[in-house]
Amino acid sequence: MTYASIEATLKALDSGEMDSTTLVANQLARVESLDTKLHAYVDVYREEALQVARGLDKLRQAGHTIGPLHGVTLAIKDLFEIEGRPITGGSRSLPPRTSLITATVIKRLKAAGAIILGKTHTVEFAFGGWGTNTTMGTPWNPWDMAVHRIPGGSSSGSAVAVAAGMACAALGTDTGGSVRIPAGLCGLVGLKTTHGLISRYGLIDLCPTHDTVGTLTRTVRDSATLLDVLAGADPRDKESSISPSRSVSKDLEKEVRGMRVWVLPDAERCDVDPEVLDAYDRSLVVLQGLGMRLVDKPLPQSLSQSMRVAGSLMSAEGYANLGTLFERDGLEFDPNIKRRILLGRDIRAAQYIDLLQEREVAKALMAEAMDGIDVCVFPTNAITAIPVSEVDELATPLSRLGRFVNLLDLCSVAVPAGLSSGGLPISIQIIGRAFAEPTILRAAFAFEKATSWGLAHPSGLDHLGSVAQAT
Repeated sequence: MTYASIEATLKALDSGEMDSTTLVANQLARVESLDTKLHAYVDVYREEALQVARGLDKLRQAGHTIGPLHGVTLAIKDLFEIEGRPITGGSRSLPPRTSLITATVIKRLKAAGAIILGKTHTVEFAFGGWGTNTTMGTPWNPWDMAVHRIPGGSSSGSAVAVAAGMACAALGTDTGGSVRIPAGLCGLVGLKTTHGLISRYGLIDLCPTHDTVGTLTRTVRDSATLLDVLAGADPRDKESSISPSRSVSKDLEKEVRGMRVWVLPDAERCDVDPEVLDAYDRSLVVLQGLGMRLVDKPLPQSLSQSMRVAGSLMSAEGYANLGTLFERDGLEFDPNIKRRILLGRDIRAAQYIDLLQEREVAKALMAEAMDGIDVCVFPTNAITAIPVSEVDELATPLSRLGRFVNLLDLCSVAVPAGLSSGGLPISIQIIGRAFAEPTILRAAFAFEKATSWGLAHPSGLDHLGSVAQAT
C-alpha cells in the first residue's frame, strides 16, 4: 500500500485489509527513515495523527464514516494556517509563529475524515519554480537517490512526500505552476484550479490575483475526490463566492471522443527538451486514439509575453504583501527570493494598473481563441529534473509552459506521460477554461487509463523505509 491511491487505500480500509492506525504508523516510519535525506517535511504531527487515526478506526468498526476521506492521510504545504501549529511560509526571516486560525481547506479536509500528517517545505513564500530554498533546505527529488535533483516548486515538499510514499496526497498552491511543476518532475498528478473555486482563507498570500489552491495526488480520480471536498464558496473569501456547487468525480468516465484539443504551436516548441517533446508527441497519439481531434493554431499571445506580464504582477503583489518584511535589515532571506520580491518595489501604481489591463485583454483574446476548443494539451515542464548544483536562479524554464494558465485564469491538470532515458518523470498538462475542471479531469482520466505512466514510482526507496507496527 506504500504507493496506493486514495481510492485503493479507502477500499483497503473499508474491507478491513488495513486500518488507519497502521497506515499512519507505516507512513510515519517512512518519514523517520527517509526524510533526513528527502527533507519533505518541516513539521510532523506524529502523536496527533496516530490519535486521530485510532478514533477514526473505532468509528469505522462501529459502522460509521464521517466523510469521503475517512482515514486517509494528507501532507500540507507550510503556507496554510492550522490553529495551534507553527507556520513559516518557508522562511527563516522570523521565528515560526503559532497560527491563531485554521484555513478553510484544512477544516474541510478534516470534516471529510482526512488525517493531517504534517507541514511540508516550500520555496520561501512560494516564489520560485525550481523548488530550492537556501535557508531552510531544498527537498530531494526521490526519483534519483544518488544525485540531489530539483523537486520543482514551490510546492516542493508536498510533491516529495507523496512521491516517496510518505502521505496519500498533499495540498499545495499554484501561482505560476507551483503545483504542476513539482507534480510533473516527481511523477504525480497536480491540479491547478480556477481562481475562486477553492477558498484561500488562511493562506499566506503571494500574488492574490494568481494564487490558487491545488492538490498533488497519485491518480486523476484522487484529484477529483479531493476537489469535491475542497471546492465551494466560503464567506471568509469573497473571491470564492462564484465557486459552483457540483461534484466532478462522478463524471470522470464520460465519453471523450470528439473533444477538440489545441496542441502546442510550433513556435513554442523551440525551448523544450527533445525527450520531453518526444513524450509529448507520443501522448498526442494516445489522445487521437481515444477519438480526440487535434487542433494546431498559434496562441493569441506568446508564452514569453504571458511570462513577462505574470512575472511583473507577481513581483508587484509580492512586494505589496511582503515588501516591508524584505526591506528590514538583519533578517535571513533566500537571496533569490529577496531579489524577486524587491523587483516589485519599482513597479508604480500606474504600471500595475496597466499590467492588470494587459491581463484582461489577454484573457479576452484567449477566451475568443478557445471558442470551439475543449482543452489545450501542452507539456507541463520544458525539462526534466536537473541536479540542484546546475540550477540557474535567473532562468525560468519551468515556468514558461505554466505561468500563462494563472495569468489567463484557466485551470490545468498535470499527468504523468513518460520517463526520460535517465528514468526521470515527464508530464503533460491538460488545460481548460475557467471552471472547466470537470472537462480537464475527464480528459486526464481517459489518458491515464490508456497509459501506464501513473503506475510508475521511484525505485531505491523501499529498502530504506522500514514498516512499523501499529501503536
